[in-house]
Amino acid sequence: MPIDEKELLSIIEKGDDEKAFEASDSLGAIGGDETLNHLVSLLKNNNPDVQFLASRTLGLMKNNGAALEPLIEAVNKKDNSAIAGDLLMSLDGFDVSDHYVEIFKLYLFGSFKVSKLAKELLDYKEFNITPRVLKKAKKHWNHYQNNIKQDDAYLLKKEEVEEILDDLQDFLDSTD
Repeated sequence: MPIDEKELLSIIEKGDDEKAFEASDSLGAIGGDETLNHLVSLLKNNNPDVQFLASRTLGLMKNNGAALEPLIEAVNKKDNSAIAGDLLMSLDGFDVSDHYVEIFKLYLFGSFKVSKLAKELLDYKEFNITPRVLKKAKKHWNHYQNNIKQDDAYLLKKEEVEEILDDLQDFLDSTD
């Protein structure tokens, strides 16, 4: 029996159907450009369950690069702050190699869940690191330092970030 992509998309659009995860898995395996474009449009849906299912499905798809920018926008959207971490989990299925700075900003400024997930991406994904990337990361770190309460949590983050920035600098120095 052939799989009907439109039927699977309608299940995802309902958002709360018990078959939604199965539909997401199926679309992730078979979805093409038309499905990808439809799922990207669902990232703007008012239902957070639909947004999550769309992001999850996009993360499972091959050739999903066109959906990366809209997904990062959805994560950063203020209206999505309650589900930003859930949306961010989907980035694991994307090539984020050119998006170090965006993920670093999420690590610095995101909620607890967003920050932890972004840190995991920073630790385990491969990135294209250039002097410009390091400069931008330092700029965001300086902005963070100037706008945050400097308590024990800050001191822990400071230690982590300084180690990250030192590692990036060492990497750049070793490639010269």
